[in-house]
Amino acid sequence: MTPPVEAVPLNSVRPDWDLPGFSAWLAGRAAATQKAYVSDVGAFAAWMARSHIESPEGVDRMHLRRYLASLGTRKLARATIARRVAALRCYFSWLVRQGRLGSDPTRTLRAPSGGGRLPRVLSKGEMASLLEVGAQSALDRRDLAVLELLYAAGLRVSELCGLDRGDIDLRGRTVTVLGKGGKQRRLPVHDAAVDALRAWFDDGRDLMDGPPEAAFVNRRGTRLGPRDVRRILDRRAVSPTHPHALRHTYATHLLDGGADLRVVQELLGHSSLATTQVYTHVSKERLRSVYGDTHPRA
Repeated sequence: MTPPVEAVPLNSVRPDWDLPGFSAWLAGRAAATQKAYVSDVGAFAAWMARSHIESPEGVDRMHLRRYLASLGTRKLARATIARRVAALRCYFSWLVRQGRLGSDPTRTLRAPSGGGRLPRVLSKGEMASLLEVGAQSALDRRDLAVLELLYAAGLRVSELCGLDRGDIDLRGRTVTVLGKGGKQRRLPVHDAAVDALRAWFDDGRDLMDGPPEAAFVNRRGTRLGPRDVRRILDRRAVSPTHPHALRHTYATHLLDGGADLRVVQELLGHSSLATTQVYTHVSKERLRSVYGDTHPRA
């Protein structure tokens, strides 16, 4: 689940921080990342203003360490603190590239590690309850196609919502997505997903208003959004399920089936193998659970 973004009035941040310029530089990233990073830097600028430091040129490593300590005292989620560190590192790196700073005070800054919760993984039975249902109406066919594709290709919700019809090749059984950092990847999809997508495109998509190029639309006649996907799961899941859980489930089920970790990294579009390695921990937990439930002497 995406960590919450602290609301900071950006017009209250001094122009010296050049948040509009930073935001423009982030334009190639996912919209949610762009918004979060700009807000995170704005929150840091507001915190620095309490120490009468009104521009990034006045920030040193000690300020950053004190800021992280202050976040810890507020008992923010570890993922939230990690994202703020990532935002600050990105921001100060940008300033150095712009020639506005001679050195990067975040170069050795590290987010707290360990203790994070493992991502939720749905069982095969839970996936069956989501996917093995009838699709009588256009809306039903859309919902099934969305869920099948999320699980078949491990897409981020933002990637799915940004798909155009031309990105989905039913004959070749592939989908081409634009991931984080503007990186494109082509992913295979299985027959069940192809069947669901074909049913949606042949007998559903043209019955709903919306941008003609969009692969998925909502009842308001606009491109499907992340909240719409969340509502689909709210209607169909037996227990509360976040859309990102389908991506976690996709990765874990691949590893459980013997897929190589680096292959899963490529499929997920992770730039670092370390990001993908969390799923090896999930798989180990599942193995321990199965062992404990099934071995006669466990």
